[in-house]
Amino acid sequence: MLLDLENSFSNAQAITTSAASTNVLKAGGVINEIAFGNPIPLRIQVVEDFTGCTSVEFKVQTATDSAFTTPVDLVSTGAVALAKLKAGYVAPILYMPKGNKGYLRIYYNVVGTATKGKVTAGIAAGHDNSYQDVAST
Repeated sequence: MLLDLENSFSNAQAITTSAASTNVLKAGGVINEIAFGNPIPLRIQVVEDFTGCTSVEFKVQTATDSAFTTPVDLVSTGAVALAKLKAGYVAPILYMPKGNKGYLRIYYNVVGTATKGKVTAGIAAGHDNSYQDVAST
């Protein structure tokens, strides 16, 4: 899996409470929409086991400003149970969604208090075979 730090939302970001990704991407310009034509691969992966919380929800959010004054959820995984949040787990959001308003981020909605857990997320060069379908794990 190839990830470019310039197109990264989180790089082994510790997630212990609900929080936005460390990085915000400005995508677009005159035309903000980036999710047309060939799909743009997105990778959201747990890189350290989560402990202590009940679940984490992964959301791709957009806004018209980098401060995310009025964030809009584009897509969400729904609550992912703690039992699945082990190193190697890949969230089932495989491509950048439509609806970009200019700025993009990942929002991690933690239920409970996580004592440990890290996530790496960003635009990827492509997908490998390590995607884990939530329904089958």
